[in-house]
Amino acid sequence: MPAAAIALCVILGALAVFQLALILGTPIGRFAWGGQHRVLPAKLRVGSAVAILIYAVIGTLALDRASVIDVVPDLVSSVGMWVAFGYFVLGIPLNAVSRSKAERFTMTPVVAILAILSLLVALG
Repeated sequence: MPAAAIALCVILGALAVFQLALILGTPIGRFAWGGQHRVLPAKLRVGSAVAILIYAVIGTLALDRASVIDVVPDLVSSVGMWVAFGYFVLGIPLNAVSRSKAERFTMTPVVAILAILSLLVALG
C-alpha cells in the first residue's frame, strides 16, 4: 500500500507543477479548466492555486493512511481517502466530456489512475 500512496503523490506532485505553470501564465490552458483559455484568466488561476492545496491535502492523507507519515488521526486519513476517491471518480466523466480534446485525452486517464490509486490507499 505505501507504493500506491507514493505513486499517487508523484502524480499529484506533477499536477501541482502543471497547475503552478498555469498560474504563472504558461500557455497550456487547453489541458485544463475546459480548455477554453490558452493562458488562464485570474479567476481560473485562483482555481489552480486551490487545486494545488487540494493535492497537498490528498497527498498528506494518502501518506498518513499508508503509514508513511503520522500527522492526522487514522479516522481522518481513512475517511479522507474515501472522499479523495470520490473526488477523482467524479473527475473522470467531467474530464471525459470536456470540449477540449487535449484535456479529454490527457486528463481523463490521469484522473482514472488517481481514482484507482486512491481506492487502493483507501482500502488500506
